[in-house]
Amino acid sequence: MEVADRDAGIHLAELLAAFSLATDLGLGQPMEHVLRSWRIAERLAGRMGLPEDQRQSLFHVSMLAWVGCVADSPEVAASFGDDIAFRADSYGADLAGLEGFGFFLRRAGRGGPTWHRLRVAATILTTGGQNVVRGMQSHCTTTSTLADRLGLGPDVVTALRQFFTRWDGRGVPDGVGGEDIAPIVRLLHLADVVEVRYRTGGIDAALEVARARRGRQFAPGVVDAFVAHAPEVLAGAGAGIDVLTADPRLRRPLTEGELDTALEAFADFTDLRCASRAGHSRGVADLAGAAARSMGLPAGDVIAIRRAGLLHDIGLHGVPATILDQPGPLSATDWERVRLSSYYTERVLARPAALARLGAIAATAHERMDGNGYHRGLSGAAVPMTGRLLAAACAYRAMLEPRAHRPALTDKQAVSAVRDAIRSGALDGDAAETVLAAAGNGARRRVSGPAGLTPREVEVLVLISRGAQTGEVAERLGISRKTAGTHIERIYTKTGASSRSTATLFALRNGLLDPLDL
Repeated sequence: MEVADRDAGIHLAELLAAFSLATDLGLGQPMEHVLRSWRIAERLAGRMGLPEDQRQSLFHVSMLAWVGCVADSPEVAASFGDDIAFRADSYGADLAGLEGFGFFLRRAGRGGPTWHRLRVAATILTTGGQNVVRGMQSHCTTTSTLADRLGLGPDVVTALRQFFTRWDGRGVPDGVGGEDIAPIVRLLHLADVVEVRYRTGGIDAALEVARARRGRQFAPGVVDAFVAHAPEVLAGAGAGIDVLTADPRLRRPLTEGELDTALEAFADFTDLRCASRAGHSRGVADLAGAAARSMGLPAGDVIAIRRAGLLHDIGLHGVPATILDQPGPLSATDWERVRLSSYYTERVLARPAALARLGAIAATAHERMDGNGYHRGLSGAAVPMTGRLLAAACAYRAMLEPRAHRPALTDKQAVSAVRDAIRSGALDGDAAETVLAAAGNGARRRVSGPAGLTPREVEVLVLISRGAQTGEVAERLGISRKTAGTHIERIYTKTGASSRSTATLFALRNGLLDPLDL
């Protein structure tokens, strides 16, 4: 069986649920808002007799419906300031008619100078808010593209294109409403809003908004079913992420190849949050993976670091686009929000277990050997080699990309800056030089592991540190027992180790072992 065809040990539903936690951040909602909304919609679907195939699609549409919000973050920020705050506030208003028009006008150009606020307000007035509508249309199209990349069916793709419709036909696409809206979308329209109202104001607030928007944003039949069953529909809706593995309809295991494809898609969408970051995550992943392979890390670590590279910026969904695109120095408050992004990355990927290791590696992308990184402020031996490689790859790749506060550096300038970081103790020398070599910039010295270990010796050291005997090393690497023994002797000589235990401690001190694997 080809490696790409092997079971990856994770289901698509689990991966989508994890990514939905990042979406929650972008919506300005507590984690599991999207999952709770799905639970509410799912319970309503059962009481309304929705067919089983549509209930399966309901989950996928629930998880992806808001993902496209990252695609229009720069545009939302340009018109309304903090895009996360804008989306959070939008749950308090009906966004059609005079109420919606007033909502947009009150937030026009928020955070900007007076002339900017007046210009944005004038644009909204003269266009009738069509610029906002076009952004919503782009959101729907972008999200349905993601569903297609994930191999989901046409029912899911079609439903996602209707997410901004309204029962009264005043949504996007214009004129689509009533029975033309897919039943699962009608359920989500209500569930998305009442989850917020119930969490912040209790059952009375949830019932109030449902009744107030009946026949306008919400389908009358869905509202009536909700009003009739609200207590049981809302009770315990927070158990969303824990019921995924118990639902047989959602058990679609991913192969290794399908997992890589899905992570690449999520990486591309994450980078859309800031225009200058397009392709950043994929570039970091490929560079870090190549460097890990060159250094001789085990195949599993090479795969893990590449996948972590794809996910390392997923926490940026919790940082407003106004901060990411800030042309000048960040305030202390804004900088703290940036530092929190790696914490968000780790939290988003904490479940399921198959993603936890990737999250632990991804969260080290901004750590530094001198302890001046974030979010944990790790230093020295506390930073695993996977993290050292990822940090160097992220730093180098980011230098080659333009940012709001500076133009892109030339390759020569980026190489010089990386080597300055090595000299100052911020980046690990072996890891950073390996990254530079993988990027096509010949290292000044022969790239090797700590204590001059060759890539093969690093590989052997990792294996014996994880308990492999000489014969097992030979079998795993396809070499003779004598050759394996020679490698082990050289490792002991170079590292000053006298036993497997002391060799393991050397590997740990130099970041060659992931503590999660021990």
